[in-house]
Amino acid sequence: MNRPRKSATPPAPFQVHYDVFLEEARAHLIHVVLTIDQPQSLQQLELPVWIPGSYLVREFSKDILQIKATQKKRSKKIEQLNKNTWQIASNPATPLVIEYQVFAHDASVRTAWLDEERGFFNGSSVFLKVLNPELSTLSVNIHAPSFNRAWRLATALPLIQEEHQGFGLFKADHYEHLIDCPVEMGDFWQGQFVCRGVPHRVVVSGASSTFDGERLLKDVQRICQYQLDFWHPQTQPVIDHYLFILWAVGEGYGGLEHRNSTALIANRQDLPRHGQHGMTESYTQLLGLFSHEYFHTWNIKRLKPKEFLHMNLNQENYTQLLWFFEGFTSYYDDLVLVRSGLIEIGDYLKLLTKTLNQVLQTPGRLRHSAAQASFEAWTKYYRPQPNTANATVSYYTKGALIALCLDLSLRQIPDARAKALSKSATTPFAKAGRASTPPHGTTPALVNTHNLDQVMRELWRECQVSGMAQEDLLSVLEALTAREWRTEIQAWVHGTQDLPVITLLEDHGVQARLEPAQWAQRLGLRVQESNGLITIKQVLAGGLAEQAGFCPQDEWLGIELPSKGKRPSQSWRLHKLEEWPQYVGGEKSVIAVVSRDHKLLKLSLTLKGMNEVKTYRLTSQSLPLLQAWLK
Repeated sequence: MNRPRKSATPPAPFQVHYDVFLEEARAHLIHVVLTIDQPQSLQQLELPVWIPGSYLVREFSKDILQIKATQKKRSKKIEQLNKNTWQIASNPATPLVIEYQVFAHDASVRTAWLDEERGFFNGSSVFLKVLNPELSTLSVNIHAPSFNRAWRLATALPLIQEEHQGFGLFKADHYEHLIDCPVEMGDFWQGQFVCRGVPHRVVVSGASSTFDGERLLKDVQRICQYQLDFWHPQTQPVIDHYLFILWAVGEGYGGLEHRNSTALIANRQDLPRHGQHGMTESYTQLLGLFSHEYFHTWNIKRLKPKEFLHMNLNQENYTQLLWFFEGFTSYYDDLVLVRSGLIEIGDYLKLLTKTLNQVLQTPGRLRHSAAQASFEAWTKYYRPQPNTANATVSYYTKGALIALCLDLSLRQIPDARAKALSKSATTPFAKAGRASTPPHGTTPALVNTHNLDQVMRELWRECQVSGMAQEDLLSVLEALTAREWRTEIQAWVHGTQDLPVITLLEDHGVQARLEPAQWAQRLGLRVQESNGLITIKQVLAGGLAEQAGFCPQDEWLGIELPSKGKRPSQSWRLHKLEEWPQYVGGEKSVIAVVSRDHKLLKLSLTLKGMNEVKTYRLTSQSLPLLQAWLK
């Protein structure tokens, strides 16, 4: 272990102090020196095994290297009690110093990365927690690297004393605060804006010289302005600063929410470019990611499930409510784009079409409810395997459709009819397919109706301190509409039947057309096409491919057509599925040639019913109805 430079002396109030050194960037090693002013006689340390917002036990301790302890420069024995806990016998009257390294080479938003181009980390994978209830005040000094003095640092942690371009001494109110502020380091692009008196900072690493930072800044500001007004129409914002961290890479996508910041990763080509006009599909997706993670500032970081009020970072923490906290956030992320004027209604309907078809093309939706998918996120959603599509459904996408159904149903209940509806709404939901039927001649979305916005703000007001349960949602809905919603929530959230999305959309100005699905979906497959090779990723339950005997990881090489009349048998190499109609035509069956474990197999693939597999396309039918909902 290379000896770091002398650590800074923490101010007197801080009883636990961390020094972070970056000099071994070529080896991807972050060097940490932890000083405990008054240790316990048996001082224990631990490291979280997961990070809030990403529901998978990731075992961060696997990246801890060469841990050692000293008091008055004398070595102290460290005993490891379990996978993420250490214990040191020490003298409480003498400061205890623990040194260790963290291997930082995870190209994601969840753990840590360090090379000579960029540094990034979440505290949950870097800072050992001092298990001493009497010690609360924390400080950390992140030292600027000597190999590149152009590096800057960005984090939401409060800065006490600056050393160099954002590097220096920071404080944290407690350990949870410390690990909820990711740190970005490097020669990044940065910009700032102010919304509702709140300063926002955007930093971008990895962008090319064509990156139009000013456009990104302007568009993100519109997202933040809308959401601040959404959550705080008449009150001061709950945040006093916010930081967006974006890493632009060759290939990647994702984000992780934090209380006053977020870490994002996206394709470099998704960024806006100088001279580029209009809204590309990839840039729209990037803005949707910004919108999604910013919405989490309220919906899960402050308004959260009751089960998450006191999280245990040493094990899984279960809740059935991720369909609400991730799914409803997924509904609003794109909705914010159209409401803030960044995209048109037609663009929004394309995004909604994609979400709808993703759910309908997942056989697992008929086996696993949104509540079950939420509870089992730890073992299913975050551990995808070849049968995932058949075993579960995404609580992101189905949750978004549940939010859509609830929003559109609420909009069909005029305020003036609330009492009457509470007495007359006896039609079973499954039969009616909607919350209520408006009076004859009344356009439901054009009268003074309720909506999901009201529900979200009321839940925020009622539950941000106490935490939210499903019963809280039901109580708010009943208080708002003077009718009971348990039947709908039971069917949509805890059931596995398809949601009444199409009926509700058509009531609000959307036309839903059925069209032939893409070839992979018609065959019952999910594939990866790369370099002229078709690899089977998933075989969907009940599909033609499953009946033929396809397996995940098969390489689909080609097809054979039987002789027909004067036509001799034929064999064709397939490079991508869009070549299918060129060779198959109207054949009722073909032989699929696949490679499995280096063996060539011939599978009899019957094509009966293939063209009956459909997909939806959503388009505008009534602009006034759509504007009443979306604008």
